Amino acid sequence: MNGPLVKFLLRNPSVMVFMGILALFVVVVTIASEASGYGLISTSFVKTLGKTLCFCLVAIAMDLVWGYCGILSLGHFAFFGLGGYMIGMWLMYARTEIIVERAAAGAELPPTAQEISDAIGNQIFGVVGGSDFPAIWAFADLFWAQAALIVLVPGLLALVFGWLAFRSRVTGVYLSILTQAMTLALALYLFQNDSGLRGNNGLSGLQNLPGLEKVSQDSISLWFFWASAGALALGYLIVKLIVESKLGNVIRGIRDDESRVRFLGYNVEAYKLFVFVLTAIIAAIAGALYYPQAGIINPAELAPIASIYLAVWVAIGGRGRIYGAVIGAAFVSLLSSWFTGGQAPNIPLGFYTVKWVDWWLILLGLSFVFVTLYAPQGMGALIDKLSRKGRAS
Repeated sequence: MNGPLVKFLLRNPSVMVFMGILALFVVVVTIASEASGYGLISTSFVKTLGKTLCFCLVAIAMDLVWGYCGILSLGHFAFFGLGGYMIGMWLMYARTEIIVERAAAGAELPPTAQEISDAIGNQIFGVVGGSDFPAIWAFADLFWAQAALIVLVPGLLALVFGWLAFRSRVTGVYLSILTQAMTLALALYLFQNDSGLRGNNGLSGLQNLPGLEKVSQDSISLWFFWASAGALALGYLIVKLIVESKLGNVIRGIRDDESRVRFLGYNVEAYKLFVFVLTAIIAAIAGALYYPQAGIINPAELAPIASIYLAVWVAIGGRGRIYGAVIGAAFVSLLSSWFTGGQAPNIPLGFYTVKWVDWWLILLGLSFVFVTLYAPQGMGALIDKLSRKGRAS
């Protein structure tokens, strides 16, 4: 059964190189973390690295749908956020249930199941003036149900949206605008208090895993870091298998000349819909791993600008190169944390002090323009040149 996979890896040594680098990175971070006892890397930075790996995973999804299939989606961060909301509902419910049950343990009369449920609802929705559970919370007490919804809800949204858009043969900038409009509509809906997801308050306390209150955040952050690295490795392998197959040839053909592929008898809309739904699910899984590390999610996370950032990451890394998307997402994400986190020193000019917190977005925008005009193949092209020189020598 492993024969085809082994042959694939032999034909694509870059996959093993990527896996090896990722494994080495995981080992180094694990040894240097506070959970191991050495404390060379703080717990907060381990969380930052874990979240960066999640960004790399969603960037891979973006590269597949845009770099290989030619669909510039400005809405994939909406799927990322939906994945976070789905797992966040279970995390918040389970944590609140534990708190309510502990508070009721000292009561003279044990509370009924309905009283427990009412108290949980009041704790969660009291901030928006409610106490009743909306219908969308029907499975919030079941982990496996919410885990399934991580895939089903974004996948269904992508399926419906993609089917309507692709069957109408909306392409190019018009499709990009539609995906951005979808993201904006979803964000505006979630901002409402009656959306059932606490409106602007969002879901919080997601970093506390139910039943593991005695486990330190040092260990929990490392667990999520491992899970994020595993998801990235699996996502990279799956996408690489797709792009190196006959399916990959078809979607590249759609990117380069959609009309000709349709003329050859391929159902272009079906291929585009498959890629769109698959990448939406990958983005949702990345979000489900990201937000427990962030600890909170609110509708602002789904703002259209986030999906634009995602496109910038892929462009800077080099679209049409899976490892380029990873490089771009990791580079920009870590650099953003450095500039906006106050680590970058301000530059006093006498008449003006350059504060990188204020100038970071301008710097990022200029970088995107520079890459688009002068280095359209992105940072991944440098890796290609180095590898070709290595083989030549």
